[in-house]
Amino acid sequence: MKKVIAVFIVAAIAIFPMAADNISLINKEDSPVKIYFEVETGLFGVLNHTYQSGRTDEGAYNFDFVNEGGQDILFPFERYVTGMVIKNKHKIGLLYQPLTAVTNVTFRDDVMIDSVIFTEGTPMEIKYGFPFYRFTYSYFFVNNEKLQLAGGIALQARNASIVFKEVSGEQMTVSQNVGPVPAFQVYGRYNFNSGLYLTLDATGLYASSAIINGASFSFEGSILDASLRAGYPLRNGVDVFANLRFLGGTAKGESEYTERTWSEPREAYTSNVLSTMSFTLGLSIY
Repeated sequence: MKKVIAVFIVAAIAIFPMAADNISLINKEDSPVKIYFEVETGLFGVLNHTYQSGRTDEGAYNFDFVNEGGQDILFPFERYVTGMVIKNKHKIGLLYQPLTAVTNVTFRDDVMIDSVIFTEGTPMEIKYGFPFYRFTYSYFFVNNEKLQLAGGIALQARNASIVFKEVSGEQMTVSQNVGPVPAFQVYGRYNFNSGLYLTLDATGLYASSAIINGASFSFEGSILDASLRAGYPLRNGVDVFANLRFLGGTAKGESEYTERTWSEPREAYTSNVLSTMSFTLGLSIY
């Protein structure tokens, strides 16, 4: 994937000087529909992350991934977006966000996850995977040379996989699922006379209703994906940018979907709380 990003960036830098000034590489100036692509890469760190499968009073452990699970280092971060703007009023986007952290640690206490007890002194491999796809629709309330303001809706498809595995291979527990996550989205951009621009982009939702979270039972959940970006246009519809992003969410409740498949948890109650911060550099073509 990193090679793909490098090739993409080098190709864009090599191509855009060949075009005439102010002419987009991929869009006609008077076209009512304009396509855009974005790619960014960098690092992310975990600010806080806890996970529990099963009730505490029944022996389940509220596991701290940062202090106990090896997530106290930086991990690679990538993000890909494509979409279109229609008549400078409607913006449709499709995002793919890989997000996986694999760590190794030796447990210093007994830990029970999903009825499986991993004893003190056990070398472990722990995988936390939460890649997702997101569709967004935004409407521009303001769209001029200086200022852009937009708001809309988003639908995210999570693809979660959490694995606790002994390095020896003797014991392992897996919890994974796919599910929809609806949210609201807001966007703002201000262009300075120098060409530099700043954007604020946030997608989020808190829900405790069974109707909103897509389940037939109450399950509390939240998501917040908020970024502050500084960018600069090069020429021919090619921008470079730096991005600071907070990405986090929560999921707590008593699921009725236990053990439908062998990769789903045995325990009904789960709690997952995550917050991360990332810094990336990126390229935008429009």
